[in-house]
Amino acid sequence: MANTLAPFGFAQWGTASGPPNFAQSSNPPYRIASTYSTAIYFGDAVRMNVSGPTGYVEQWAAGDGGTATKILAGIFVGCEYYSTSQKKTIWNNYWPGSDATGDVTAYVVDDPSSLWKAQAGVAATPFTQAYIGCTVDIVTTPTGSTTTGISGMKLDTPTTTVTFPFKVVNVINSPPGANGTDLTTAYNYVVVAFNNQTYKALLGV
Repeated sequence: MANTLAPFGFAQWGTASGPPNFAQSSNPPYRIASTYSTAIYFGDAVRMNVSGPTGYVEQWAAGDGGTATKILAGIFVGCEYYSTSQKKTIWNNYWPGSDATGDVTAYVVDDPSSLWKAQAGVAATPFTQAYIGCTVDIVTTPTGSTTTGISGMKLDTPTTTVTFPFKVVNVINSPPGANGTDLTTAYNYVVVAFNNQTYKALLGV
């Protein structure tokens, strides 16, 4: 059965050594500037801001992997902030791009050994076994859902560019007949690992 395009960003699949550990960074927590007006959705890839204000995370954009100055921080899984309109601190699974008084606490899974399920997003390119080991950037359209807060990110065409944020490590072909498991048509599901990522760079891996 042909796959249907229904991107969901990045869903934790496991780690290189076992099951998912949902290793959010908390020391120190990541932050989003209250003035950052781009929405960040659950399952979005994020990176540190490089153009100011520095020290904050922002949504990974298509093409960011083409430069060595933009390095993946991890996967965004929610945030907490003081809501200007509601006059109280709230937790949200996505950052809507406004309504915060002060900095936004961002929850980001940044375990360098984590593995992620994602959908191939190029109409002419099913990801086959031959693409394992290739690096890949992301496609940001369509955007995420303001109803569910879920990401709309998917994977671009595999290549060998060393600065791309992810590496293809496996394809998903079960359960048979389920969406994303047809390896002969576009939009199949694959497993990716972090490639050019903050902690992997620090560890030299």
